[in-house]
Amino acid sequence: MHRSALLPALLIAVASPATAQGPLSLAEAFRRADTAAFANRIADGASRAQAAQVTAALQGILPSVRVEGGVARTDDPLGAFGYTLEQRLVSAASFNPSSLNSPDPVTNWRASIVAEVPLFNADAFLGRSVALRLTDAARANAGWIRASTRADVTRAYFAAILAREEIQTLEAAVTAARAHLRQAESMVGNGLATRSDALLASVQQGRLEAQLIGARGNALIARERLALLLGQPGDTAFVLPDSLPAAPRVHAIAGRITTDSATTRLDVTAARFGLEAADRDGRRASAGYLPRLNGFGRSDWNSTDRLFGGRRSYTIGVMASWSPFTGAAQIADREASRGRAVSARAALDAAQAGAGLELSATTTMVAVAVAQLDIASTSLAQATEAHRIVARKYDGGLATIAELLSAATVENETRLGLATARYQVIVAVAAARLASGDDLTDLTQLEN
Repeated sequence: MHRSALLPALLIAVASPATAQGPLSLAEAFRRADTAAFANRIADGASRAQAAQVTAALQGILPSVRVEGGVARTDDPLGAFGYTLEQRLVSAASFNPSSLNSPDPVTNWRASIVAEVPLFNADAFLGRSVALRLTDAARANAGWIRASTRADVTRAYFAAILAREEIQTLEAAVTAARAHLRQAESMVGNGLATRSDALLASVQQGRLEAQLIGARGNALIARERLALLLGQPGDTAFVLPDSLPAAPRVHAIAGRITTDSATTRLDVTAARFGLEAADRDGRRASAGYLPRLNGFGRSDWNSTDRLFGGRRSYTIGVMASWSPFTGAAQIADREASRGRAVSARAALDAAQAGAGLELSATTTMVAVAVAQLDIASTSLAQATEAHRIVARKYDGGLATIAELLSAATVENETRLGLATARYQVIVAVAAARLASGDDLTDLTQLEN
């Protein structure tokens, strides 16, 4: 080998194993979408934000401690005497009327450690209970969005494979059409066929080539749509299987769907948690009329020249408060909580009713898709046999080119129809599993 060609050959040999990759599996597509899909990331962020509200609700339950420090200078008579007293520097001379009325400026450095200890705040405890239920609802909603995204990924994944299979079917049909055209043109030259036969063959070839162009465009769009759902827009370098699962495997997966109930669906669970949160919020609003009991304690240092200087003083105590009426805001809060409870009840009713309808509709979709798949399988077998018979008659001079092209067209369209029927069953099963609250991981059994 020439030395100038040796280096590129070696580079290709080294790079090929590194770039080779197996087909993207449905399980891997699920894994990517679970972590990177835009809808999942948004829902996870919202769930984390809501979870933080549980911690925020502890403000009225757990003790708090803060440290304060500052310096002030004043010649105000009351302020100057107070600072002197806090610094423990009062003497008999401090009561001289002249110095009391016209004191020299006094500087005071104050440092404090303050602790506040909630003892009984019913609205705070109930507020945390509300936050907990809302967090449960947010997590359930994130789970539902993740499941819905998996259903979308299933549709897009197998749609991209369907487009790939359609390209292969049409490429084979175009090759056959070109052979028919060459044969027809040869027969016209030999006086065994008319020019119309060659024209019909040419029209058939052009029609199939136009379909092939469309199929290739659809395949590109399908790959881009799948990449977008996976949260990796523009990354379409993944490899897909050549064809959809065979009809028997598709038929088998359709028999394993649950049609009993949709109460386990996470969107229904989220609505149920939302109603519980609304009920608890109503109790929280009512608890605002109850008395509150809080403790406090503080240590203070007052000095003429530094923080935490001088002698320490402390103050501890308990404060009870009751506000039987604080104005219209408290009344509005209770009314608003009642309104939220009504809305949450309606949301739960709507979620349950919608889940029931979707379960019924998707179950029907599966039955229809399976029936259409059976018909398409039978039709392909019949169309293939019919095409074989017409081809033999054509070879024997007993059939026209028009009949041969017609039989080839029927077989090609039927083959494409069978691929679409297999895809429709997969899509219907994915929708039915989602509607019943079942995990879509079972669909990974369809991988070739």
